[in-house]
Parts: sequence; C-alpha cells; structure tokens
Amino acid sequence: MRPNWQASLGRLQQQDLAWCLSANRLAHGRWLWRYFAVVSRLGDGVFWYALIALLPALYGWEGAWASLKLAIFGLTSLVLYGALKRWSRRPRPLHREQSIVARVAPLDEFSFPSGHTLHAVGFSLIAVTAFPILAWVLVPFAFSVALSRVILGLHYPSDVLAAIVIGGALARLTEGLVGAF
Repeated sequence: MRPNWQASLGRLQQQDLAWCLSANRLAHGRWLWRYFAVVSRLGDGVFWYALIALLPALYGWEGAWASLKLAIFGLTSLVLYGALKRWSRRPRPLHREQSIVARVAPLDEFSFPSGHTLHAVGFSLIAVTAFPILAWVLVPFAFSVALSRVILGLHYPSDVLAAIVIGGALARLTEGLVGAF
C-alpha cells in the first residue's frame, strides 16, 4: 500500500473504533443492555430456527419452500462467513480496547464480518420476500440484531455494514438459484 492509503485506512480504523466506543457507552443503561443482550442471544440462531420450523405450520407448502430457502441460505452463509473470519482474522473491539464493556460473550474469536447481522439480514430478506406480512416483525428484529453487535462491543460498525451487504447479496443469490428450480 502507498503511504497515503495506509494513513487513510488508519484513520478509518480509528473512526470505526471511536464509533464502537460511543455505541458501547449506550449500553450502560440496565434496560438497554438487557434488550440488546436478549436480541443478540435470539440472533445466535434460536429465532431463525424457530422461524424455519414455524413457516410450514403457518403457510403449508409455500412455507416449506421458504424454509428450504432459509436452510440453504443458512448453511451457505455459515460456510462463507466462517471462511471470511478465518481469512480476515480481525480482532474484536473488546479485545482491542479495554474500555469496551462486553456484556455478552462472543461466539468466536474474530470480528469480521458479523455473522449475526449477516444471518439477520439474509433470513429476513428471504422470509419477507415470501411473506411480506412478516416485515413488521423481521425488519425491526434484524435492525436490532445489527445494532446490538456494535452496542455490545462485539463488532465494529464496518463489520456490521459489510455483513449487511454480504447477507443481502447471498440472500438474493439463494433466491435466484433456488427459485430457478
């Protein structure tokens, strides 16, 4: 890298950390911390597994087809984001800055990209495409999951933004490939 790119990248990384610190300070309120801790825990997979199981019961074959898409997306994204984490090896903010208070334990060692956000965005897009009525639940939940990752000190904002792009793209790819059958 040329020196001016290195300096720019360094400034971006510092700003990323500053935003993370500011967001983490918001979690010092007890009720806010609990809300985001619960959202984060549900985003570990519990919420999405329940959705996959519930859709066929609510919507029959159409729900089963959507659940199949969600399962394919889930497995594909798990492999992709795991590979990206191993490739990037980006330390989590809580490991870089001692003043960050992590109120929940991370599921793995690395920060980039946010798997919770990637899954929240992708699962929500696929489910809402099939059943738009679910948007009133899934959109606020996915937004809360993404926000929780930064507020809880587990991810940088750039990890979350990248995960939104990756999750959205992978959801659309899944829709395109599975929908072709």
